[in-house]
Amino acid sequence: MKLEQAITKRIFDLCHEREISPNKLASMAGLPSATIRCIFYGRSKNPGSRTILDICEALDISIFDFFNDEIFKSKDIEGSY
Repeated sequence: MKLEQAITKRIFDLCHEREISPNKLASMAGLPSATIRCIFYGRSKNPGSRTILDICEALDISIFDFFNDEIFKSKDIEGSY
């Protein structure tokens, strides 16, 4: 699995757990809805660190907690080059 796919899945799972729509997450994070949609639908190949941090702040989790998930512990995670 590519890193951006793992990030997308993590964001999707967090929203699902909290019953938050992509538009609601965008509003909470102060991001354009289009940014979140691009992440959710795989059009964003590399969500920026600032975007991920804004999402974490909106969901009230630390960046550590975001990445401290089983999906990121796989040795099969690959980056985009």
